Amino acid sequence: MVVRPYWSGQLRLSLVTLPVNIYAALNAARQISLHEIYEPTGERVRRQKVVNNKPVDNDEIIKGYEYEKDEYVLLTQDEIDALKVPSKNTIDLVQFVKAEEIDPLYFEKPYFVAPDGDSAEEAFIVIRDALRAKKMVALGQLAIAGRERLCAIRACGSGMLLETLRYKEEIRKSDPYFADIDELDVADEQVELAKELIDRKTAKFDPSKFHDHYRDALQELIDAKIEKREVRELDTQKLPTGKVVNLMDALKKSLNAKNTSSAEKPSPKAKVKASTKKTPAKTKAKAKPKVTATKKTTPRKKAG
Repeated sequence: MVVRPYWSGQLRLSLVTLPVNIYAALNAARQISLHEIYEPTGERVRRQKVVNNKPVDNDEIIKGYEYEKDEYVLLTQDEIDALKVPSKNTIDLVQFVKAEEIDPLYFEKPYFVAPDGDSAEEAFIVIRDALRAKKMVALGQLAIAGRERLCAIRACGSGMLLETLRYKEEIRKSDPYFADIDELDVADEQVELAKELIDRKTAKFDPSKFHDHYRDALQELIDAKIEKREVRELDTQKLPTGKVVNLMDALKKSLNAKNTSSAEKPSPKAKVKASTKKTPAKTKAKAKPKVTATKKTTPRKKAG
């Protein structure tokens, strides 16, 4: 099956230019589409384009910008297509940054980038390997789907990954949402327990370990209605529903709870910290007790 590129054009780094194809990286087929249905008859609701309650054909419709109430500047598709924007045909790599410098808020949508033809492979591989070796992300702009988008390109396997980015003016300031969060002096013991919980659940990122349970439940509901049977309860892990009254108790119970995944294990780093403390036990007993994750589960080694 031949996959059609989402966009084709040139990738340029200074005086080096090569043809590339961009492909959608997201699998839209995995989404379950629901339609609006008129319940009394079971027929699908369809929307019709009308002017003054009169239906109009698609070839009679053009774009328009409302500059005053009910006053529009009319734009034909040919006029829009004729806009001279360099990024419609060429992604110019104008800057390089470290990936961690880009706030996750800015990332929008991923695409695969591949060379267009054998003659482009050498230059493509050179740029890809240079990005990987320098651990850098290339920044450029791309006019696609009616907008010019900021984009970041990085090495990805044997190809490259392009991610569209939001512009700064598209991101809301967080101040109105965080302003009411009081700066409380929380207990060190609570932070230490939370840190150990994080250590126990730390593992390499593996997206295959996560699954869309909502999609499964929705598919099961659909299948049950088609087959005229009861909905089967899916075999999913149920989360505890008890109300947390005391934060410290909840943290301690979380640490003492039985591990539910391979990622939830005491970290080697935490063990080393617990076994290499040089504070004499007698001195520590007089000080304010400091709760650590290994206090109840790992016997304390004597100093020296």
